[in-house]
Amino acid sequence: MIPTVALVGRPNVGKSTLFNKIVGKKISIIEDIPGVTRDRIYQEASYNNKRFYLIDTGGIDASKMKFNDEIKMQAEIAIKEADVVVFIVDGKEGITSNDLIVRDLLRKSKKEVIVAINKVDNKESENHIYDFYELGFNTYIPISSIHNTGYIELMDEITKNFNESEKKEDSRLKFSIIGRPNVGKSSLMNALLNEERVVVSDVAGTTRDSIDSVLKYHNEEYILIDTAGMRKKGRVFESVEKYSLFRSLKAIDRSDICLVVINAEEGIKEHDKHIAGYAIERGKGLIFVVNKWDTVKDKTIPEFEKEMKAEFQFATYAPIVYLSALTKKRIHTLMPEIIKVGENIKREIPTNILNNVVLDAYQLNIPPSYKGKRLKIFFTSQTGIKPPKFTFRVNNKGLIHFSYERYLENKLRENFELEGTPITLQFKNRNGEE
Repeated sequence: MIPTVALVGRPNVGKSTLFNKIVGKKISIIEDIPGVTRDRIYQEASYNNKRFYLIDTGGIDASKMKFNDEIKMQAEIAIKEADVVVFIVDGKEGITSNDLIVRDLLRKSKKEVIVAINKVDNKESENHIYDFYELGFNTYIPISSIHNTGYIELMDEITKNFNESEKKEDSRLKFSIIGRPNVGKSSLMNALLNEERVVVSDVAGTTRDSIDSVLKYHNEEYILIDTAGMRKKGRVFESVEKYSLFRSLKAIDRSDICLVVINAEEGIKEHDKHIAGYAIERGKGLIFVVNKWDTVKDKTIPEFEKEMKAEFQFATYAPIVYLSALTKKRIHTLMPEIIKVGENIKREIPTNILNNVVLDAYQLNIPPSYKGKRLKIFFTSQTGIKPPKFTFRVNNKGLIHFSYERYLENKLRENFELEGTPITLQFKNRNGEE
């Protein structure tokens, strides 16, 4: 399993700069805003061929707001997820009351803690280094994100017990069950695993990451990935909705297909869209599972489906399954959809057939000219799977309008079995320019 590193600390200690440096790209990080983007809190990173997950928790500042359960919960979740915690402090300011609050949380965790003393870039800040030893941890590394000092020493320490990455190919289809708290994810998993045709054996993962189950259906094996932490009923994991996405990210990344569970009793929530959006961004197959359908008396499936299409306009290609995990009503309709989407995410389309469809679509709807120039498509090829990726050679990719790109995607979906999978369209100039 890939290890996890958490960055914790109060605001303005340089945590954002260090986070961006480790993941290797600039990511906008806004402190303490409910519903923050997933990139803010979670990224996969690597150092010396050692892969790990990096979590950013946002600043903890008890002086600006009451140090309540929600703030504490944010830190607790990150600490529970982590194999290594990097506690970032400000070498210029010395120890503050907020640092002591973070220290107390870390002491209870019994996790490996590395204290990164940031902003050590002059003699005055160097004099503060030893003040931090009273925090009571074993490892202290002075760094300066601005002057790029101490970074190698810090990364060597963080990853010293990590193994070099070895990606093992597993051809079995992997799918995860994701969604907001209390939508019935656990019930759905149990319903799948307890079905008469299913033979299951638990494959040990880690308690923090997930537990994979091997599900046998019609003599084929599938990997069912339980969302990290979803089997735990503790306060930390179940009571704050905005962190349910945080717990699902690893499971999404390891999946081929994501089952987004919607609670039919509650209807569609904004957070459901965030969760589905992340799965799409990661190029995963998508199936909506409307759970607790047996409790809905005032709507028919066509009526609810109309609402789903309106709310999830960015994923109208995803099939929708209506069932009750608790009573197992219509549970038999789910696996056939999973198998179908599993085939579609790796579908390969012959080049000659693909070009015929694109040429027909082009001639049916020739793009309008712009400043005397008109888009021409010379050749199309499929350049990837999981999800399917199509590359168009054109005269000038600057002439591509988003509405025409959407038109081409719709035509591809009309002509080929691509239900349940996002698809990527890439446009390149004929001269090879990206």
